[in-house]
Amino acid sequence: VRLALEMTLKYEDFEVWTAKNAMEALARLDEEQTRGGQAALVITDLKMPGMDGLELLAALRERPGSPPVILISGHGDVATAVEAVKGGASDFLQKPLDANRTLVSVRNALARGRLESENRGLRRELGQRFEAIGEAEPWRELIAKVDRAALVEVPVLITGENGTGKEVVARRLHLSSARAGGPFIPVNCAAVPEELFESELFGHEKGAFTGAVEQRIGHFEAAHGGTLFLDEIGDMPLGCQSKLLRALETREISRVGSTKSQPVDIRVLAATNADLSAAVEDKSFRIDLFYRLNVVPLRLPPLRERRDDIPRLAAHFLDNLARRQGRGPIELSPEARALLITLEYPGNVRQLRNLLEGAYVLTEEGQPIGREVLEQILADGPSMSAAGAAQVPAGAAAPAGHSPFDAETFEAFKNESEALFFRRKLELNEGNIKRTAENLGMQRSHLYKKLDRYELR
Repeated sequence: VRLALEMTLKYEDFEVWTAKNAMEALARLDEEQTRGGQAALVITDLKMPGMDGLELLAALRERPGSPPVILISGHGDVATAVEAVKGGASDFLQKPLDANRTLVSVRNALARGRLESENRGLRRELGQRFEAIGEAEPWRELIAKVDRAALVEVPVLITGENGTGKEVVARRLHLSSARAGGPFIPVNCAAVPEELFESELFGHEKGAFTGAVEQRIGHFEAAHGGTLFLDEIGDMPLGCQSKLLRALETREISRVGSTKSQPVDIRVLAATNADLSAAVEDKSFRIDLFYRLNVVPLRLPPLRERRDDIPRLAAHFLDNLARRQGRGPIELSPEARALLITLEYPGNVRQLRNLLEGAYVLTEEGQPIGREVLEQILADGPSMSAAGAAQVPAGAAAPAGHSPFDAETFEAFKNESEALFFRRKLELNEGNIKRTAENLGMQRSHLYKKLDRYELR
């Protein structure tokens, strides 16, 4: 049978090698791997002395990037075939083998193997694209929380300024979770018109409304078995929030125009650059939805709080640029690196990446990016003033000659007094937020919210 298979496959121009038993096959696979090669497909008998075909299949599945496997047997039955497929076999063939049936199975298995290989490559590329780069203390603390949260099936609310990497963190949560093999569906809530929100999230039936010419599944169904990422959740219309809350609570949805409910198995991650606590207070965001999403809160530090990571991030972006453009590696001059560390980055990591992309284009191949190129781009762009000593913007502080006691309402008095208090404490601690929080006996996350509220950063 082995010889007949070899002749059939070689006649179809496949490269083939054979082994007498499972141990010989594994040894040959190891030998090929040391040479940088990899078998595209393994065809094995079920009944063999020593390790049988199912055991060989299990051993192969434990190896990273293992090839697809076809099992053949003269003792085949339905139970054995089911066990083989459950174990990861691409197909199960019975002797005597039919040449045409065998070739169809081989070609299908090879196609599946190519798809799996491409999928692994895309996942590696995706992992690199959304790699969480950083060693600064605030970033390491965050990533430690992210990795713990990935292991628990609960909603996570990611907050932070624009450009801090909220989608990077969301994808890391997904790829580090048990749902990594499922879909990751991002939804920009700010980009969906209110009248289409329910249809976008839950789908619609044909004829449900004018323009619904065919059935359409929504983002909840598309994310089944994986993760739904609701970006800019603070911009979700108030009228849609109750429907989202019900779907999260019941884990069921109904398409627009349908009375039938269907279960969905998803994990929801949400992100916003808005202060949802303030939105709850002014009743533009439902308090029950806020608590449902805010099971695990993650606040992303802005780039100005992790300046030590700027050279690391810059090198990462430049390496990716060089790889995409097919150019040789490009570096920063010491003067350019020093300038990058001093900038404020109101657009955070995204602004750093865009700045480097512009400098990359304007720099001759083989030359390092110089300070003068960065300054040329900065001169034509928005203000990114150098950050010398730590500074505290005036923000909500009262104007000269004004006292909180001049406030017209008690609420205004409280706000002005609190803003002045935190401003003074920051000045005493030279702008060091960690030290300020410790001196006040507050959690840093709580202090950050206060500083954002009074525009003191």
